[in-house]
Amino acid sequence: MAASHTKLLNFVATLLLAATAITCISLGRWQLSRAQERRHIAAVIQEGRAGERLNLNTYANPESLQPWRPATVEGIWQPQFSLLLDNRNLDGKPGLWLATPLLLADGKVILILRGWFARPIGTVTGPTVLNPEGVQKIEGELSLRVPRLFELWGASERSDSSLPAGWPGQQPSIQLAGLEQSTEKLPRLQNIDLDELSKRLGIKFLPVVLMQKNEIDDGLKRVWPEPSVDADKNMGYAMQWFGFAAIAVIAWLGFAWRIWRRKKNA
Repeated sequence: MAASHTKLLNFVATLLLAATAITCISLGRWQLSRAQERRHIAAVIQEGRAGERLNLNTYANPESLQPWRPATVEGIWQPQFSLLLDNRNLDGKPGLWLATPLLLADGKVILILRGWFARPIGTVTGPTVLNPEGVQKIEGELSLRVPRLFELWGASERSDSSLPAGWPGQQPSIQLAGLEQSTEKLPRLQNIDLDELSKRLGIKFLPVVLMQKNEIDDGLKRVWPEPSVDADKNMGYAMQWFGFAAIAVIAWLGFAWRIWRRKKNA
């Protein structure tokens, strides 16, 4: 009875050690793949920022709309379509992004991410922004979409961009340009999809978003999030997992050797 019990324990121990080694190796390989992904992202960012500044009013090749590429555009603010993107943190502080469409001379529209401001708390109110009249020149970096808010409940692909029923849906106009606009009553969304926004407003948006960079004294901060490209951290984690796997393999070999010796001496 004792011998069979010992055999069972030996079998379970060797099985656990083997499973531990396989699991650690898998986690190490996953960290290596994450490091490769981050290297690729870093290369895309570097390639985009190394490109010549693109004029969005005159570009002809859609392939030139590369993420992170510096760009400039001239147009007229459409503040009646302004909206806020909620739960955007900056330096650990909760806040919102202000987004406003810009009407180009050819009738197309591009969504401009104008900047960040801290979430109003208590008696503090949101800022009042000025929408200067006439043609404005905006400089910034391109993004293929509005950076999305990661949703902890796992539905990160859900747009969660339902617009209020009373929000304007008419064609863009310049009637409100030049007016001061309070951010207090603007619609707040978690995420926004350009295709959905285009269908709702009947406006043909450019398939990119411009994250504004040129500084204007309007109380907004223009520090935009960037993906983590620290591949060295993933390499370090990979080496740790492979080290754990090596320990498990050595322990498994030592345990198997002891079992073999016992059987040989029995």
